[in-house]
Amino acid sequence: MASSAGTKLGKDTPDSTWKEVLSTDEYRILRQKGTEPAGSGLYNKHKEEGTYRCAGCQTPIYTSETKFDSGCGWPAFYAEIPGAVDRHVDNAFGMKRVEITCANCGGHLGHVFENEGFPTPTDQRHCVNSKSIKFEGSK
Repeated sequence: MASSAGTKLGKDTPDSTWKEVLSTDEYRILRQKGTEPAGSGLYNKHKEEGTYRCAGCQTPIYTSETKFDSGCGWPAFYAEIPGAVDRHVDNAFGMKRVEITCANCGGHLGHVFENEGFPTPTDQRHCVNSKSIKFEGSK
């Protein structure tokens, strides 16, 4: 994928390029595995129809059809666009979680949780940072 400046962005993109194309908060979250405070994100209560793209490389990651209100304080989705997300075991902070990253650029999106009892087709909650995604409305 390419940035708005036309630079091809992916897993091999150097940090210096990411620092040029991302805001400070986007860089902290996508490249340094940061998080935003609960309830502070632009897309937490967002309800429009469309596609959520990686804020780094613009790869489509989620659709509004899989977004739901989990009450967790971050945007929640029950499934990604097939092939858009990679999963990695994350043992940080003394707990075992599953980190989710953009399959194209490796940008940190958040974590996925399973078997929490949500009435969704997958019983998964992709807990995603708003700063790691950009919304594109349906035309």
